[in-house]
Amino acid sequence: MPGAVTVPGPLVEDSRVALSKDRKTELIGSYKTHDSDTGSPEVQVAILSERISYLTEHFKTHAKDHHSRRGLLMLVGRRRRLLDYLKLKDVQRYADLIKRLNIRK
Repeated sequence: MPGAVTVPGPLVEDSRVALSKDRKTELIGSYKTHDSDTGSPEVQVAILSERISYLTEHFKTHAKDHHSRRGLLMLVGRRRRLLDYLKLKDVQRYADLIKRLNIRK
């Protein structure tokens, strides 16, 4: 109708997905330990770290999003357990991963 006022839809933060398929494939390729590797601790920790950094940025603008904060804490705990496992199995791989991801200060 002419002269009608259109109301915009809900505001969207950005169209970026937490972890796109291309980015995930890139991470797997970068951290894999052998050709068909998709589930080694290094790959899992790299993917979790990417999701954690995305959520950390999300909380800078959405401080009261407590439901997502619980998800973040669960991801951090899962990454911590994987890192503990890797440290127990192979300290050198653990040290290399920590340095590469720049997790510890």
